[in-house]
Amino acid sequence: MKTSILILAAVALAGRTPAQEVSFASLLEEMVARDRIAQWPEPEYRCVQASSYDRDSVGPDQPGWFANWDRSQFLRVEEKEGRKEYVMMEDHGPGAVVRFWATWHGPKGGPFSNGTLRFYFDGEEEAEIEGPIADLISGGALVGEPFSESVSPESDYARRGHNLYLPIPYAKGCKITYSTDVPVDRGAKQGEALYYQINYRRYEVGTEVETFRRDQLRTSQEVLSDVGSLLRRREKGDPMMDRPRGLELAPSRLDRIREDGPGAIKRIDVLLAADDLDQALRSIVLEMRFDGETTVWCPLGDFFGTGPGCRTFNTWWTQAWRHDAGIHLQSRWVMPFAEEVEITCHNLGDQEVEFGAAFDFMDWTWDERSMHFHANWHQLSAVDTRGGKGMDGGGAFDVNYLTAEGRGVYVGDTLSLFNGAAAWWGEGDEKIWVDGEAFPSHFGTGTEDYYGYAWCRPEKFATPFHAQPDGSGNLTVGASTNSRCRLLDGIPFRERLQFDMELWHWAGTGMDFAPATFWYARPGATSNVAPDPEAAARPVSRQRGDVVEVFRLAGALEGESFTVLETTGGRTEVQDSSTFGWSG
Repeated sequence: MKTSILILAAVALAGRTPAQEVSFASLLEEMVARDRIAQWPEPEYRCVQASSYDRDSVGPDQPGWFANWDRSQFLRVEEKEGRKEYVMMEDHGPGAVVRFWATWHGPKGGPFSNGTLRFYFDGEEEAEIEGPIADLISGGALVGEPFSESVSPESDYARRGHNLYLPIPYAKGCKITYSTDVPVDRGAKQGEALYYQINYRRYEVGTEVETFRRDQLRTSQEVLSDVGSLLRRREKGDPMMDRPRGLELAPSRLDRIREDGPGAIKRIDVLLAADDLDQALRSIVLEMRFDGETTVWCPLGDFFGTGPGCRTFNTWWTQAWRHDAGIHLQSRWVMPFAEEVEITCHNLGDQEVEFGAAFDFMDWTWDERSMHFHANWHQLSAVDTRGGKGMDGGGAFDVNYLTAEGRGVYVGDTLSLFNGAAAWWGEGDEKIWVDGEAFPSHFGTGTEDYYGYAWCRPEKFATPFHAQPDGSGNLTVGASTNSRCRLLDGIPFRERLQFDMELWHWAGTGMDFAPATFWYARPGATSNVAPDPEAAARPVSRQRGDVVEVFRLAGALEGESFTVLETTGGRTEVQDSSTFGWSG
């Protein structure tokens, strides 16, 4: 049966006028204005990150580039009123804090002191925000969910990542400090450890910004409530299609549609059913050409954030949920075009799939600030993770997620992987260079920290801002998928952006490591990630032997793959050893 694609017509006109003054209320409204992210930002800003990364990292050609004591590292220590205040972040000029992630433990891994966090604005001597750090970041002392939360709720509290996404603007400057009566130490658990990442905007000099005051939480309660409701709901459900309608996409087939502009794709819904759904999610590839330029080439599962697996989750930009016929995928990225869009679906696999898609279009006035949507994907297949690492990071290496040339905004990514060892794979830090910086303006503290959680935890979670629909491969052999959705913390670049993530695995093994990156850019922008049909068609990894050589005896039964039906006594366990090369 010939594949068809249902197109749903325009429903709304994009809002085009940004606020003249940056304020607490205007930033809240910007968080949920989906069309704003598809426009070059006005007023313009840089996105910068302060973090507790190991200060021994000074350059890629210097020793210590992969040093890993990423905790309790501060800009300096100040004495004030008889106490020590550790300066975590300091900025001069107009700006706004847009994301605050942290995790912690006390001396020798014991209870955390929950010391005092302070925000000082505009050179003032008195802190405008002051209180126990755990209470302010995720305990609801400032604001409740979804702006403030710890992830994952199923994780032990001491092993959670804590996130504050409340926008906090300032007119002339901001300084954030931490103080505690407990000794603070960057070393081997002798003192209290604080890991943190603070993302903030730097507006151009002269930008009018209204400094945050705590009473705005009361006076702006209506907009705070409305935005919080939108972030919580995220259009969950509300499918445009009920069934795949019996459509079939045969192997090596492709189907193409075209729509004239100007306009914008507002939403994409896909229903997918197949005998091997995991493989279909990787081998069905979405290609999109906007105004004659191919800007999207990405497997369906990675594009929609679920990876090569049928997982249920919901973020601000994408969601997936199981359907009686397979899986329902939804994207809410706004994708404008001036003249035309051409959409192609490729089946690079060897199975026939049931497939249906709906595209919801909206009106759009194309102008000099409008940007095309980009989605790129590539995979390091069965890559050697290089073992033997200590805290100096020997053996770690940088994986380039993306290098983009042009003028645009980086807005998120999904990392899908298959871990070949029963050990943590994500010790590595993100490093993001913008417009020729000598040192990355974003230097992280761990891959899971970048994705909003902490301590390698495998529990599933989904928030508007980040998700782990599957973490089963975090500490054991298996697959994991992590996503980050950037709203106010999008990263503008005027000429170039380079995003590297350290591959810092605690074991020497093999693994699949596949980042999909999402960004907007003005026409003519390019990236170094080319379409890779061979990698997308490759069988997805399902067992350790798919990514690493294991020792097996020809003709022998592998007990590790048996299903235990009954245990009459004692216990059963699968033993693994990368040292001896056991098969698992």
